[in-house]
Amino acid sequence: MTADRHGHLMSGTGAEALIHYEQALDDLLFFRPQVAKTAQSVLAASPRSVMGQTLAAYLGVLGTEEKDAAGAREHFVRFRSGLDADGLTPRERMHLAAATAWLDGDLHGAGRILGDLTVAFPRDALALFAGHQHDFLTGDAQRLRDRVGGALHAWDEDDPHHGPLLGMYAFGLEESGHYERAEQVGLAALAQHPGDVWGIHGVVHTYEMRGRFTDGIRFLDARTDDWAHGSLLTVHNWWHYALYTLELGDIAKVLEIYDSALHHEGSAGVAMELLDAAALLWRLYLAQDDQSARWTRLADAWENRQDGPHYAFNDAHAVMAYVGAGRVAQAQRLVRDREGWVAAEPGVSNHGMTAEVGLPVCRALIAYGQQDYGRAVDLLLPVRHRLHSFGGSHAQRDAIQRTLVEAAIRADRADLARTLLSERIQLRPVCPYNWSATARLEERHGDPARAAAARERAAAQASA
Repeated sequence: MTADRHGHLMSGTGAEALIHYEQALDDLLFFRPQVAKTAQSVLAASPRSVMGQTLAAYLGVLGTEEKDAAGAREHFVRFRSGLDADGLTPRERMHLAAATAWLDGDLHGAGRILGDLTVAFPRDALALFAGHQHDFLTGDAQRLRDRVGGALHAWDEDDPHHGPLLGMYAFGLEESGHYERAEQVGLAALAQHPGDVWGIHGVVHTYEMRGRFTDGIRFLDARTDDWAHGSLLTVHNWWHYALYTLELGDIAKVLEIYDSALHHEGSAGVAMELLDAAALLWRLYLAQDDQSARWTRLADAWENRQDGPHYAFNDAHAVMAYVGAGRVAQAQRLVRDREGWVAAEPGVSNHGMTAEVGLPVCRALIAYGQQDYGRAVDLLLPVRHRLHSFGGSHAQRDAIQRTLVEAAIRADRADLARTLLSERIQLRPVCPYNWSATARLEERHGDPARAAAARERAAAQASA
């Protein structure tokens, strides 16, 4: 039995495998694509490595890929069938329980176990990373913040993984609304590791949520070599760049980013990247910007995946693609499939995520595509404060919140639209979209003075 550099004992892990494990953990924390290869190197050196097997299990679920999760579960079940758990350390038994729960579809159970693990072993970077990503996938902003914040006391600032933990903490702070503190912590993470793409991502979110779009572009431009290529987060950070550009009204640049980075012939077709592409095009769809050719290619990519009911957040973005491409029947088929699955009451976390939020959102997107704006409002209004429970970030879920705003305007529910826009403006007064939507609302309902003032405000912010 060996021990990692923090003194955690590693059952079934030889000296060579331990070297590979430490490298794989480093690759994971910095979102390097080679993490899958280095994780397999652990098992090639020590096939019975408990932590190596657990790492492989987590890699199978973190990407929200149904087929990867199924393959990882099959492999992990075989591994556990011949395992004497009594001879393992308490830490390893907790990791096995967390990975098993997640592979079995019990996301929330896995999150609780990982939380207990971090309390007992706060310097377990794998538990922190897996827990942090779990909190993101389940939209739990408070845990996203506090899971890492509660462990930082145990980490020395000169530890090579202290920086990535600060990057995680920055994102948790941002999702919890502590934008200035999040920026400060994110920049501290980057002072330790400029190439920490998750730390960059955390800072980028703070600019998005405060309407500092020009600052965000400057920040990303100054660090292009650190984030714009070669990481598992490259596409997502380009998506953020495109959101800034969209707010500033440069549609040509938005489409250039889309075609070169978000979705093109060489795209991998993974869910995490396809949903970014769908979320960006959907914002253009709401603005009545016709991108039918791009929608067609994106809808084909979603269809080729042949996803089952695995993660409701992905389903919503697949429906965006189908509606955008004019394939309403295909979107409706997906909804009927999920309805049948929900009725069977599978005992997994995605059941509630689908039934309570995913299906209403999907139905609303379809209604919007059919210009049944009143129905879209009726479907989205009851879930708008619960959207976080099916995953994603505030920035990602804003595509759905904007759908509610646009549907309310088009359904001539002026009082509701004004309320929704007032909410948005009070939270984020610097946001050209909020003011342009207000202008369109007032133009539609006969207040030219207010419309002109809002339009002037939007133009001023876009050019600032």
